Amino acid sequence: MGKIIAIANQKGGVGKTTTTVNLAASLGVLEKKVLLVDADPQANASSGLGVDVESVEQGSYQLLEHLVSAEEVIVSTTSPNVDIIPAHIDLVAIEIELVDKKKREYKMREALQSIKDKYDYILIDCAPSLGLLTLNALVAADAVLIPIQCEYFALEGLGKLLNTVKSVQNIHNPDLDIEGLLLTMYDSRLRLSNQVVEEVRKHFEDMVFKTIIKRNIKLGEAPSYGESIIAYDATSRGAKNYISLANEIIKNNG
Repeated sequence: MGKIIAIANQKGGVGKTTTTVNLAASLGVLEKKVLLVDADPQANASSGLGVDVESVEQGSYQLLEHLVSAEEVIVSTTSPNVDIIPAHIDLVAIEIELVDKKKREYKMREALQSIKDKYDYILIDCAPSLGLLTLNALVAADAVLIPIQCEYFALEGLGKLLNTVKSVQNIHNPDLDIEGLLLTMYDSRLRLSNQVVEEVRKHFEDMVFKTIIKRNIKLGEAPSYGESIIAYDATSRGAKNYISLANEIIKNNG
């Protein structure tokens, strides 16, 4: 039975897509079968794995509209063991179109049901908002992974996200767990980075992953080549960090 993990944080620029793409690639290299679902209209996870976003005719938009089955929109990638359901800019319209639909929060859960057994992990890259798209991802997910940037406003907005998770647990998905909080963009030279790590660990203790994603130029370069960090530079610090995270998740899931 596959595990669905939503990677979510309503703050932009915290390393959500970077984490989704590189965690998927790392789990793939560790011989887990992975599906990445791009649920962000910016479609950066799709282009980050080499998908030509302009030529996507069917993807997460059609899936959420239930116009196609999940099997019909799965595309294989050059990353070993990693498939993707790509996004396209037309996904922007989905929030408006789903508003008056029955059981609108359950569209993604229903759509992924038929393929859940075919993968070890299904990772959903969420949009940087707490709208209907992210809600769909949280209702479909078994757990949520929350990237937190090691910067001044790190904890701002986290309370709001955790409240959303709580209300999803109460109303739609009582089985939703928190996979963990992931500290990203860490720079050991900055006192602030170290303070944020300390603060987050103090508040959230065991909920925080041991792995910290350090700032790394190669991590920033890889997407422009349509590659994960594993394909772009497997020896880089970024690659080592994400392999470490993948190992930690596999271990936590026993």
